[in-house]
Amino acid sequence: MFEIVEKQLNVNLPLDHHLHCMVCQIPNFLNSTDSFCQLANPWAKWEQIRSIFELIANGAGNLKKCHFLLLPEAAMPAEHVTEALEFIEQHFLPNTITMFGVDHIPLAKYREFLERYADDNAEVLDSVIKDLDSGDITEIPTNWGVTAVKEADGRLRVFIQAKSHPFVGEEHLDSQHDLYRGKVFPLFRCQPNCFNFMPLICLDYIYRDLYQSNINIIIEKSNQLFFHSRQRLDLLLVLECNPKPEHPAFRDVINGFYGEYLAYTPGVKDTITVFCNTSEETSGVPKSETLSFGHSAVIIHKSHKITMTDGEEYQTDNFDGLPVCRLRFGSKTRLYYFNLPMFHELDPRTTRAPLKLHAIFKAGNSGWQRIEEDKSAD
Repeated sequence: MFEIVEKQLNVNLPLDHHLHCMVCQIPNFLNSTDSFCQLANPWAKWEQIRSIFELIANGAGNLKKCHFLLLPEAAMPAEHVTEALEFIEQHFLPNTITMFGVDHIPLAKYREFLERYADDNAEVLDSVIKDLDSGDITEIPTNWGVTAVKEADGRLRVFIQAKSHPFVGEEHLDSQHDLYRGKVFPLFRCQPNCFNFMPLICLDYIYRDLYQSNINIIIEKSNQLFFHSRQRLDLLLVLECNPKPEHPAFRDVINGFYGEYLAYTPGVKDTITVFCNTSEETSGVPKSETLSFGHSAVIIHKSHKITMTDGEEYQTDNFDGLPVCRLRFGSKTRLYYFNLPMFHELDPRTTRAPLKLHAIFKAGNSGWQRIEEDKSAD
């Protein structure tokens, strides 16, 4: 069963200023071998990610204020996870939270990563050990993600979770094509200034079975936060490699999440939902040749009243009549840097937009360049 565990973080986020987030909409070039879906050129992929890390570490302009850095599902080669974590520990500023998906590895290898960071992943490790004891599943593929937190004192903490939703490779009679399903999801609670957030991996956002719904459990947990402590779920982060990012199933869940149609949901009404997808160049996902990637998005409740805009790189809308405001990005390879619109900034005495897009970067010959610095951006 889906379980949410609370994790306390010593992350000193500012009270007097909004937070900043970078969404990295980069491509995944995947190879499907047997039942595994892995990156075709792990070294080239790590070089691309390292260039993004260096951009954040250098902190040009207001990039030094970046609090959340998001990379898509399956974007990080498993063999370079350790290098990535070492780079974050050595070069990132304190109070920086980085999330990335990792390509498939066997469950036994996933357990090794959990044991390496056992202090922060006790519940997940216990769950995996119990599952391994129940059957011959050591080689079953695992789709997983990492949340790396550099706390206020410089300490690096590493949290690991596995995707709970099945994937297209499971439409197969051979049980070895099944994906391992994670059962434990972290809810991060930052102190000393209260801020609560959760990461999910793609279809975990919409997954339900006969017994439970992932998003309903998140709503119930968030309502508990509100009624017990008057806190909320401030931020929900969804890492995707999704050829149908605007599928009706996602729209339905967004509608129910923000709509309060069946119950009062104060725990999530002011939640910011960020979808970080891969770009349109993505290839190698089974049965996705005729589909499209991209369109990462930021979604907030309609009470934030964002002005409708339709530009070349992004647009704002209400997702075809939902009770939300949506900032919808394009499908190309881009880095999007924006502030997170906090609920306490709403003020009926001002018309200031609560969401500001600070920069858009494209890949160039000399690294990542701001779009406005290169008028020839395609």
